[in-house]
Amino acid sequence: MGNKQTIFTAQQLDAYQDNPFRQRIAEVFSEDGEGNMTLDDFLDMFSVLSEMAPRDLKAYYAFKIYDFNNDDFLCKSDLEKTLNKLTRNELTEDEVRMVCEKVMDEADLDNDGRLSLEDFQHMIVRAPDFLSTFHIRI
Repeated sequence: MGNKQTIFTAQQLDAYQDNPFRQRIAEVFSEDGEGNMTLDDFLDMFSVLSEMAPRDLKAYYAFKIYDFNNDDFLCKSDLEKTLNKLTRNELTEDEVRMVCEKVMDEADLDNDGRLSLEDFQHMIVRAPDFLSTFHIRI
């Protein structure tokens, strides 16, 4: 039995380093919430971000990553931060506001002005590309 080492290609490392959510991902998966990851935290992260992880598990952690204020809901501010990170601040304030309003209109099932995990999971089910994009290939 030998040790199998994972060798990351330059392209894979660039993809992670270029991820606008890299700090937030580390915070969500770290036990201390500050991004200081133990080996177990790191392994948990890779398990969730593997291509084989179930949709519900991926949706749960995506929700946690996008919940910047850690209140267990995605509010307008969380959506704005998420959208600005995804687009690298290339949208105008009006465009961001319009997209966030559209997301709330379509995904806020109980019309309370914020998205619960249940609202988010319902939205993810209707996004067929979610599973193919929320992962890290190793």
